[in-house]
Amino acid sequence: MSNAGADALPPLPDFLRPHLPFDRAVHRLERGADAGKLLHYLDHGPRDARPVFLVHGNPTWSFLWRKVIERLEDFRCVAPDLLGLGLSDRLPKIADHSLDRHADAVAALVEHLDLQNFVLVGQDWGGPIAMGVGARLPSRVAGVVIANTSVVAPERPRGTAFHRFARMPVLSDIAFRWLEMPQRMLHRVQGDPSSLRGEIARAYRWPLRRLRDRIAPLALARMVPDSPEHPSVAPLRRGAEWITSFGGPVELVWGVKDPILGRALKRHRELLPEARVTTTDAGHFLQEEVPDELAAAVRRVAGGGTVGS
Repeated sequence: MSNAGADALPPLPDFLRPHLPFDRAVHRLERGADAGKLLHYLDHGPRDARPVFLVHGNPTWSFLWRKVIERLEDFRCVAPDLLGLGLSDRLPKIADHSLDRHADAVAALVEHLDLQNFVLVGQDWGGPIAMGVGARLPSRVAGVVIANTSVVAPERPRGTAFHRFARMPVLSDIAFRWLEMPQRMLHRVQGDPSSLRGEIARAYRWPLRRLRDRIAPLALARMVPDSPEHPSVAPLRRGAEWITSFGGPVELVWGVKDPILGRALKRHRELLPEARVTTTDAGHFLQEEVPDELAAAVRRVAGGGTVGS
């Protein structure tokens, strides 16, 4: 279904349809730098049920959350595709991608759907973007689940070798745009590499199958701070300030075999000492490996949630 009048819902190829048996919709953004752009999102479950808002990161899309959504049938699960990724509209330039612009767009969808008292869930770049939503719409958030992300910049940010490579001129453009990096490497950051093989790996690559669509993975890699002056640092700090002052329940669910952000759990424990922590042997995209643990965290948070302030 579509909620945007004459705007067509992007079709799915035959091989993907069985994997996404959920209601889908599009919303045309009405204001801000990306007014007129379409956000594609999953919207599954009873409309009067408790909402869960699930935000993915780089280079994935709402497909990432399908196993978690299957385990939350009694909730209303909304999972947007970030601009430039999945089936949402593309942003034409690397400079169009910023933490604030993505948070603005996703928060606009929350307002459009008038979601209230919802559980906010974020992984990878979806973590900082989700914190940006919380900072913008604090009265709507009842609880938070954070998974393998970095919602706070290190004191001396450098990024990983992968992120430093993303800033290398020419070479990074070739790798990201022509060699489909990192879409063809996702299995390498998993605890169980077989969790991202075959048709599932194909499903992650499919929205970025065209060369012209591969700007976002490089742009989001460059969004990772490499110095205290990086433009992502200020919005990261605002998001961290919001979550540390948040009055509702917070849980951390972590894949400790993640070579990218497995070690980031330590600083998140320090940032959120009251949060319940679930550690697993999963890798970076833990939605593929431990969806039960993520769904259980959502249910606990929903059961103990009150609207944040």
